[in-house]
Amino acid sequence: MVNKFTAVDIFSGAGGMSIGAVMAGITPVLAVEFDEHAAATYKANHPHTNVLAKDIKGVEPLKHVEKHPFLLFGGPPCQGFSVANTKTRNLDNPNNWMFREYCRFVEDLKPDWFVFENVVGFKSFDKGRFAVEVEKELKSLGYKTNSSVLNAADFGVPQYRNRFFIIGHRKEKGGIKFDFDSLEKKPKVTVGEALKDLPSLKNGDKIKEAAYKRVKQVHPYVKLIRRTSKKALQNHVTHSRPHIVERYEAIKQGENWEAAKKRGLLETYSSTKHTHSGIYKRLKEDEPAVTIANYRKSMLIHPHEHRGLSLREAARLQSFPDDFIFKGPLSFQQQQVGNAVPPLLSKVIFEKIIQLSSANVG
Repeated sequence: MVNKFTAVDIFSGAGGMSIGAVMAGITPVLAVEFDEHAAATYKANHPHTNVLAKDIKGVEPLKHVEKHPFLLFGGPPCQGFSVANTKTRNLDNPNNWMFREYCRFVEDLKPDWFVFENVVGFKSFDKGRFAVEVEKELKSLGYKTNSSVLNAADFGVPQYRNRFFIIGHRKEKGGIKFDFDSLEKKPKVTVGEALKDLPSLKNGDKIKEAAYKRVKQVHPYVKLIRRTSKKALQNHVTHSRPHIVERYEAIKQGENWEAAKKRGLLETYSSTKHTHSGIYKRLKEDEPAVTIANYRKSMLIHPHEHRGLSLREAARLQSFPDDFIFKGPLSFQQQQVGNAVPPLLSKVIFEKIIQLSSANVG
């Protein structure tokens, strides 16, 4: 039987949202991603999806997929939404053509639903006026819309991560207003619970596969993420120089670069005036992680070991299944993890969309 819940994933990255879609029972039939490494990752994990590794400006969607898919989702990159770019921060700014491409896909394909996602800062640009303008434009394409900020930690992801969403349902299909408050929240999952069974590693380790640690009780989150995996894959840790490892050793759980500075270990920094609080942050084992963004550059530190996070650990904290394989050079793989929407967060949204659609038909 053909799955009636088909989806198109644009600006797909490695495919975090698509993993959530598949978990919810939705089949991605087309993905568009400009970065060749992220597109290769997507294809490796979604072998039956048509993946276009090209500039979206040159893609005519109706040449690749039938009109009226169930769902279109994605998050346009936001170079033109820069906070510093106060005078040109509007929909006519040429830098914002990515958003225009999203609208073009909605207009051409006329999906039953669309999910637009972006960084949480998107909502606050220009005192919120910009997000309102974006939603108004999407609404004008024939959709009933609603928007909100969701924190992944509220939905079973072991990470505090806010994302901004606009969700629309086609008025011709009934124009359902997505109720964000109806999403069922789940108990918090901590870093310690999420990583407990992953192998101990050293600074600079590049271990393709390793046995899981034996633990007395496997946490439900770990069971969900491990699926049928027998070993932990891609246990790759960036090699940090000795003076950086020395900084790691000075920082306790929950502390950041300031702890290293107090011990005189940041002499190479000309100034720490604008240093972000997430730099050299050692994760606390009894809480969800801080946001996993560019975790290599921000030097996020393992709760117990004096090293950065491994690729698999970061993927775990983003709720990627353990059998998900990343492609490309390590730095690109790390960025793919950091850029992704957590699959479990998107799963919750997509399950609610299916529920609303089924009730609407009934």
